[in-house]
Amino acid sequence: MPVEGASGAFFCEKKMINAILASKGKMGAAFVKGRRFAVTKVLAGPCVVIQVKKMEKDGYWAVQLGFGERRIKNISKAMQGHLKLSQNSKVKTQSSNLKSQNTLPRFIREVRLEEEPKMNVGDEVKASDVFNVGDIVSVYGISKGKGFQGVVKRWGFAGGPRTHGQSDRERAPGSIGQGTTPGRVYKGKHMAGRMGGDSVTVKNLQVVSIEPETGLIEISGPVPGDTGGLLKITRTAKGELEGIQEVAAQVVEGEPSSAEATEDKVPADAGLPAGKAGAVAGKPADEAPTESGAPAATKEVPAAKGGQSDKS
Repeated sequence: MPVEGASGAFFCEKKMINAILASKGKMGAAFVKGRRFAVTKVLAGPCVVIQVKKMEKDGYWAVQLGFGERRIKNISKAMQGHLKLSQNSKVKTQSSNLKSQNTLPRFIREVRLEEEPKMNVGDEVKASDVFNVGDIVSVYGISKGKGFQGVVKRWGFAGGPRTHGQSDRERAPGSIGQGTTPGRVYKGKHMAGRMGGDSVTVKNLQVVSIEPETGLIEISGPVPGDTGGLLKITRTAKGELEGIQEVAAQVVEGEPSSAEATEDKVPADAGLPAGKAGAVAGKPADEAPTESGAPAATKEVPAAKGGQSDKS
């Protein structure tokens, strides 16, 4: 769904911040210009501004954003004091219409800016304030943890041969170094170990649709992390995604209308003589339908005496 009311003036004035925090959802599909693309549904924002950092005091411009919910009793006193100014913000959350008085933001991340921000503590940041349909984004998240894995799964090793008595070397790592020289294993050697749980950034993804009311965004392709995991979506370039509105409307409506179906169907015998039309469609020319719609009559050859047909 394209963002309504997006204009150049709105883009320059309101979209000073280029990133937002989000929660990963499930994957689905979207149709763009008649082609099917895999998309990831992401619940972006709303986020609340917790702190504004300025060049004079902090040495750089940045905005601290808070996202999610967490009970106050599970937050330290020091963090409660840091978040107390943002409690007055009426930010809509996932579970309630208004922010509960017994909860505070669960995740806190900082977004750096190139100029002085025009935001105040407690302001609300929505997905529609940051992105437009078609924008190029990069998504940061923590990849799924897979536990302790061997070299075949972790690094893609081919393994050893299965024959000549080496039944126990199929998934073995093999040699890990030389002999006396250098007499040690080099740092960074690919070996078995804990896999996953790393910081991963996927670049050059595209915003397919935005729902300003709910903050639901569809992003092309997969993004790192598990369902419900924290994501940081950063807008890297302005882009366009033409045909989203028309194609989405066709998908919602379902089957095409009778007029469109009539225009799309082209008869196979168009432009051919009447005698050859039936042959093109896979039928003999004698069985081709006449102008009245009934098949033409065929002549039967009478059988010769003795029960055999005259093949001469």
